[in-house]
Amino acid sequence: MNAAKNDIGGEGGPDDTESPATDRPIRFSESFRAVFWSFFGVRKRRDLERDSQRLNPVHVVITAFVMMAIFIGILLTVVHFVVSTK
Repeated sequence: MNAAKNDIGGEGGPDDTESPATDRPIRFSESFRAVFWSFFGVRKRRDLERDSQRLNPVHVVITAFVMMAIFIGILLTVVHFVVSTK
């Protein structure tokens, strides 16, 4: 009976090939947004819980290094302008 239910679109079992929207892979832009807001310490709990299940660790590491490099570049530029205006 279960096999018949699965074939006609009833209750899904382990053979179900369709996955809900929450199981789809997270895009790189979504990883960037999550890391960006985490840099400021501003994350909604529901977003944090959702992202903790879906984020790709490789995307998070790459995004964190890129954002860290950008942050350091901005700091160095500001220091350069402050020091050079003597």
